[in-house]
Amino acid sequence: MAVEFSRVITLLRKERGITQKQAAADLGISQAQLSHYEKGIRECGLDFVVQVADYYGVSCDYLLGRSAERSGQTITVEELPDAGGATAGSVYHGSVLPTMYKKLIENSLDILFDRLEKCRDKRVVVPVSNYLMLAVYRMFRLLYHAAPGNVTSMFRISPARWEREADAAMCLQESQLAATVAGEEGARPSPAAFEMNTESLAREYPRRATSLMNLIKNSEETIRRGVR
Repeated sequence: MAVEFSRVITLLRKERGITQKQAAADLGISQAQLSHYEKGIRECGLDFVVQVADYYGVSCDYLLGRSAERSGQTITVEELPDAGGATAGSVYHGSVLPTMYKKLIENSLDILFDRLEKCRDKRVVVPVSNYLMLAVYRMFRLLYHAAPGNVTSMFRISPARWEREADAAMCLQESQLAATVAGEEGARPSPAAFEMNTESLAREYPRRATSLMNLIKNSEETIRRGVR
């Protein structure tokens, strides 16, 4: 939690566009002390956590990394209750879990594609869309092949080649997007469509931002589990 607190208070200060000196003065501490908190060198007391939460208008749970939502709302998928004992081992028999994941992804995609619409740059829209379609294709094909009786001729790319070629195609789309935003493919896309922070996202997408924040949180937890 100390690491999350340091990250979040730094994020909130920078999103608000104030200096460390100003924030420290407003909070009644020295700049050196705030710097130590932001770097994780020192831990603060609970009273200061509450003070910071009031200062930035967020919940203590958000500051401590317990919630991905500024208000403190938690909808972590892994913590959903078993629907009347609907689980048995690793097999899930209910409908809550896939519905929750679907909502997280759908709402997050709504925000992503709204930004793409505002961007109006084909060089950005095409690789992002192709990458996402390829990701869905990969997952669908893996599930399709999980049933040996399914006819493989539904797909044109052979079983021996499709996974590596899908990997290559996704890397290519990512590479093309990276080159575009870096300005290697002509003029850089206008950054206006992509300027955002947690506060603006919550304001512009009041019904969807919570899903995006939780998708980010869950994704980073998955990444951390995978690399450790």
